[in-house]
Amino acid sequence: MGTEIRIAVEADYEAIARISRDDLGYDCAPALVREKLRRALQSERERVFVAVCGGEVAGYIHAEDYDVLYFETMKNILGLAVAANHRRKGIGTKLLGAVEDWARETGVRQIRLNSGITRRGAHAFYRANGYTDEKEQKRFIKTLEA
Repeated sequence: MGTEIRIAVEADYEAIARISRDDLGYDCAPALVREKLRRALQSERERVFVAVCGGEVAGYIHAEDYDVLYFETMKNILGLAVAANHRRKGIGTKLLGAVEDWARETGVRQIRLNSGITRRGAHAFYRANGYTDEKEQKRFIKTLEA
């Protein structure tokens, strides 16, 4: 059974929401994922790819252009997840490859991503795929009143 990597379509939102909840631990409403996916699919600076295995969405990757004033443009991976029952089959590597191909097509030479400090398995996966970690960070969030 092969794995097909394709650009996501809006109908993939329920599978993406399930994978985000079950495999990343983000308790997100499917309606929110649907709206965010709709916007991403309309954006020139974002891409969402899904891996389809046996007719089922088995994983996804979401990336965007990352532009700062002090460095050349990169692609930024915002999220990558593969359903637990589809792991260790090369799907994550194929999803990374889709973003890498998109980067090459657009003349971008570097890809960046953040990965939580406790996700050691993910860190090993990224290193095995040629990514190097360069620093540790803390993330700061402020919730604003409406």
